[in-house]
Amino acid sequence: MSGLVLKLNPKERVLVNGAVIENGDRRSRLSILTPNANILRLRDAIRPDEVNTPVRRVCYIAQLVLSGDVPENDARHQIMRGIEQLSQALRDDDSRQHLNAATHAVEKNDFYRSLKSLRNLLPREARLLAAQQV
Repeated sequence: MSGLVLKLNPKERVLVNGAVIENGDRRSRLSILTPNANILRLRDAIRPDEVNTPVRRVCYIAQLVLSGDVPENDARHQIMRGIEQLSQALRDDDSRQHLNAATHAVEKNDFYRSLKSLRNLLPREARLLAAQQV
C-alpha cells in the first residue's frame, strides 16, 4: 500500500495494521508510506450482521484481511471465487470494470483496492435487489 493518502474527518477512526487510530478535532491527511499496509476506514466497515448480500459477503472477506482477522492466503481463494460468482450475475460493462479491478488487486495482494472496487458495486446490487422485491 504505498502512496495512499487518507483524508480524515474530525474524530474519524481508521484501522492500520490492526491498530485503531482516531483523528483529532480537525480534518487531516495521512500519507501511508509502508507498502502492503492494511488500512480500513471504520466508517466504511461492514458489520457481521450486515453481510446479507453476495457483494457484501465478498467485501467482508476482503475486509477481514485488512483487519488482520484472516490471512491473505486463506481469503484469496474465497474472494476470487466470490468475484467469479458475481461476474455471472453482474454482466454490464461498469460492473465488469469493477470486478476486473478487484480481481487484479487481489492478484497483487492489494486487498484495500480490491475492497474499494467491490464497494462500488453495492449501490447497483441494492437497486437490483430492490427491483426484485417489487
